[in-house]
Amino acid sequence: MVYEQRLQQFQQHIADHIDLAFFPISADLQYLTGVPRDTPNFGAVLHPGMWLEGVWITPNHAPVVTLPRMTAEFGGLDQMDSINLRVLGDHDDPAALLKEILTPFKLPNNPRVAIGDSSRGETAIALQAILPDAKFSSATTLLNPMRRVKTKLEIATMKKAGEITEQAFAATVSQLQHGITELEIITELNYQLRAHGSMGPSFVTSMYNSGPNLPLVFGHREERWHRPLIAPVALLFDFGAIYDGYCYDYGRTISFGEPTDELTNIFELVMTSQKAGIEALEEGATAESVDAAARQVIIDGGFGAEFRHRLGHGIGLDVHEAPFLTQGDDTILEEGMLFTIEPSITQFNTFSARVEDVVEVGKHGGKPLTSGHQDFFVVD
Repeated sequence: MVYEQRLQQFQQHIADHIDLAFFPISADLQYLTGVPRDTPNFGAVLHPGMWLEGVWITPNHAPVVTLPRMTAEFGGLDQMDSINLRVLGDHDDPAALLKEILTPFKLPNNPRVAIGDSSRGETAIALQAILPDAKFSSATTLLNPMRRVKTKLEIATMKKAGEITEQAFAATVSQLQHGITELEIITELNYQLRAHGSMGPSFVTSMYNSGPNLPLVFGHREERWHRPLIAPVALLFDFGAIYDGYCYDYGRTISFGEPTDELTNIFELVMTSQKAGIEALEEGATAESVDAAARQVIIDGGFGAEFRHRLGHGIGLDVHEAPFLTQGDDTILEEGMLFTIEPSITQFNTFSARVEDVVEVGKHGGKPLTSGHQDFFVVD
């Protein structure tokens, strides 16, 4: 089974590095055990002993998953027979349960303990009290080399997430009309994602719209959402679907009104930049060299300062995963890695443009997982 193989591989990997690893409910935990995540809440929803929820792994013992009763029962996780699960009762002492679990592990003095990057501060505090001589490090950093190269099954899952994303985009674009608001578009996109099979948006669905009469605004969503989008304006989409726990990230630019020469020029520059990035995304290249190849196109076109961010990022169970396609990242790319290739030109008082697809690293260049809606779509 895939999770058993991953756990065994991780246990072998950590044998020379740490004595104990802990991952909270996260993409890391799902990758290793299959324990799924739910869609996040804006405000915290706490259960007694929530700091304990996650998996405890040593190099030589069967991993143990610990969950508060409410997390286990309400999430249906107590029905998973593929994990060694210990459930914390509502009135039980989480520290006592953890001590009971750790005892058979026979940790050495001054144990080396790695915790996942998204662990709660409360977890670290509790562990420090139970293991006062422990030396802490990042378990996510140890796991990342396994996660960054995707299997054929993971890539197929990502392709399905991409199909859902493009279907949701097509269904939304067919309903666009001048004067619609950003809020109305985002609401429709989020609905269409679910209607076509996504658990929901893989991150907060975003738009970066701009034109001569519609300044680009970062942040201030409550104000920006309600502005009517009236030609001439460029609509920049940034969103993605979730499928079987995997996250997609996608971007397109469309024009309200016949595009001006200025808008057509920056759109074509962005598309040419993406093409250069995809061609450079080959096995043996460095992450920063791919960024440089795509960025040079926009620099040569006179808009280097308006390309305000890195070219892309790793992606999979998380929307953003290391490594990153950016200056200073000298990671050597391997076949099967997945990255976004997302060049943009963003301008505050005139038109902007962006494009984004997930692309697989290949032996002789990248292989995009989505390729639809590449033409410059115009809403008359």
